[in-house]
Parts: sequence; C-alpha cells; structure tokens
Amino acid sequence: MSKESPSHSLLSILPFWSSLLLLPVMFYAAVTGGWSFLWVIILCWGLFSVLDVVLGINPVNHNPNTEEKDLIGYTLVTLIWPPLHFITLFGLLWYVGQSSHTFAEKVGLFYAVGVLGGVIGINYSHELMHRSDRLRRHLADGLLAMVLYSHFRSEHLLVHHKYVGTPRDGATARYGESYYAFFTRALAGGLPSAFHAECQKLKKSKRAWYHIKNPFYKYLILQTMCLALAYMIGGAVGVALFVWQAFIAINILEITNYIEHYALTRKYLGNGRYEPVKPHHSWNTGLTATNWFFINLQRHSDHHVKPNKPYPLLQTYDDTDAPQFKYGYIIMGLSALIPPLWRHMIDPKVLVWRERFYPEIEDWSDYDNDVIPLPVREGKPIQMTSA
Repeated sequence: MSKESPSHSLLSILPFWSSLLLLPVMFYAAVTGGWSFLWVIILCWGLFSVLDVVLGINPVNHNPNTEEKDLIGYTLVTLIWPPLHFITLFGLLWYVGQSSHTFAEKVGLFYAVGVLGGVIGINYSHELMHRSDRLRRHLADGLLAMVLYSHFRSEHLLVHHKYVGTPRDGATARYGESYYAFFTRALAGGLPSAFHAECQKLKKSKRAWYHIKNPFYKYLILQTMCLALAYMIGGAVGVALFVWQAFIAINILEITNYIEHYALTRKYLGNGRYEPVKPHHSWNTGLTATNWFFINLQRHSDHHVKPNKPYPLLQTYDDTDAPQFKYGYIIMGLSALIPPLWRHMIDPKVLVWRERFYPEIEDWSDYDNDVIPLPVREGKPIQMTSA
C-alpha cells in the first residue's frame, strides 16, 4: 500500500468535516417538527453507507511520521465540534420549550440529538482524549458530560487500551454474547471499573482515592452542571429529554465497542500474562466514506497498536494482518441489534480468524466462557470490577 504525507488540499480535508452537515439538518428538523428528525438518521446511517458502495476501500496509508502541527486542517473539526454540540443540545432544549411541538415530536427530535452525540460527539471525544494537551482533554470531558458518560475517559484510557482482549476489559465482547447482554454488562461494570482504575493510579503516586486529583470530581461537577442547565432551560421535561438523548448516545457508543473487538481474544501465555496487542485484535475496515464520517475510527487495528496516533495518520490493514468487516460500522452496528443476524455474519469469520492466527489452540471453551485468568500487572492480579 502506498504511503504519502496527508494532502493539505480542501478536497482531501473537507470529507472529514462532513459531520457539520448534520447541524443545519438538525435545526431544520426542530423547526419543521413531525417526522423531520428522521432526516438526521437517514444522513447518519444511510448516506455514508451508500457512498461506501460507490467509493469502496481507500488503501492509502499516510506517512506516520507526519508532525501533528501539519494536520491542523484535519484536526480542527474536533476542536470546534464541542462548542457547536453544546449550542445545538441546549439551544434545542430551549427551542422546544417555546414551540408547539407535541411531546412525541420532542422525543423524536432528541432521539436524533442522541444519535448526533453518539455517532459524532463521543467519537470526537475519543480522538480528543488521546491527545496530550489539556485543552483537548477538557473538550473531551465536556462532550462526555453532555451524554452523562464522563467515566468513559478513565475506562477507555486506563482499562480498555491496557487489557483489551482479556477478561479484565469490559469493552471486549465475548464470543456468542449478544449486544444486549454486553450492554447490560458494560453499563453495570464500566463505572466501578473506571473508578477502581483511577484509584489504583492515585495509589501508585501515594495519594488516597479521595485526593483532589481524582478526575471523578470533575466528572461529577460537569454532569451536574449539564443536568442543572437542562432543568433551568426546560424544567423536568428538559431533564427528561436530556437524559433520553444521553441514553441513545451511550447505546451507540456501546454498540461500537461491541463490534470493534467481538470475540477477538489475546492469547493467554500463562502466569497471568497475555500476548501484546496486535492488529488482529480489532475488527478493521478501510471503507472510504464511513471512515470520513467516523474520522478513521474504523482503522481500529492501528489505533490499538499506536493509541496516540492522530486519526489522519492511522494505517489500514488487509485481511492478512487484521480481520475485516465487509461493511462499515453503521451497517455492522445495526446488524448487532439483531443477534441471530450478527452471529450469522460474524461467527464464521471468528472461526476463520482463530484458525489463521492461533492454529495451536484447539479448545477455545475457556476463552468463550471467560474463565481464563485475569491479567497480572506488577506481580498482582488485576481485580475485575465489571459485572
């Protein structure tokens, strides 16, 4: 595959700004009412999936040594999205409070707001939280607070990236596990797992769990401020709509988590040790249009190999190095909502994956039943806090 420096031309950069197209459509839906909110869904879930059929796979891998300062045209969209999302979310809460929309119309509109938060907001927060500067971390926290899922930053950075493909990681779906079972497990286990990870981090620096450096103080304050603002703008109905859109966004995040690593287990080496993370421990796809829309999240294999790599520089892989989805995350995520369809599509691929990468493992029952040992770190087993 070819490697080149990312182009600075508008034709190369603008497709990654396609999320902004959703904002005028969202406001059109608010003004029009009725079933207009479906236009947001159609754009999110339909347009880019159709474009994938037309445009196919983009095999180009940009030069990974490109300096981040040369990528501002690509990364600026993630910096301007948080204030735009704030204005959209709370602006629409104010607008529907003054409008003559029925409650059902408001529920439909804020379903679309939740799709916006889950498909774009959380995805951009994911990109921002992997950057080292404080501004981007703060922006990531703001986006997550607007969907009441602030602990995702701690869980993702301190647990998921370290323990993906092991029983410690609540975001690695087990073979045969339905999305609904996974969602219940992730929802119940994510918060205590993230809190435990932050406490362990504080302990290493000889600080108590209640130290002011614990980011859970910040998470609580930001989420409380969002709920209070929703109440000030729209009263109890405003809070209900805010929580509703957050629930939709959280579902979209967890669907994404579910499909990204479904059944891709790292090999257990004994004595609480697991093999290093490799490209074949993530489902990958190089489809062009949905990678524009998801700012290369679907090049997920490389993200786990080099978590801090900016999204324009993520490399794509073919099926010799990483398992591939036939379709983009949108279609695969919708398929996951129908467990028999999902298993029909993916389980045969999992069996092929096992034979290709781990022909020496004849019995996968311990992996499938999640009874392999927890990973050991610094001589002590890592406690599993997920449900």
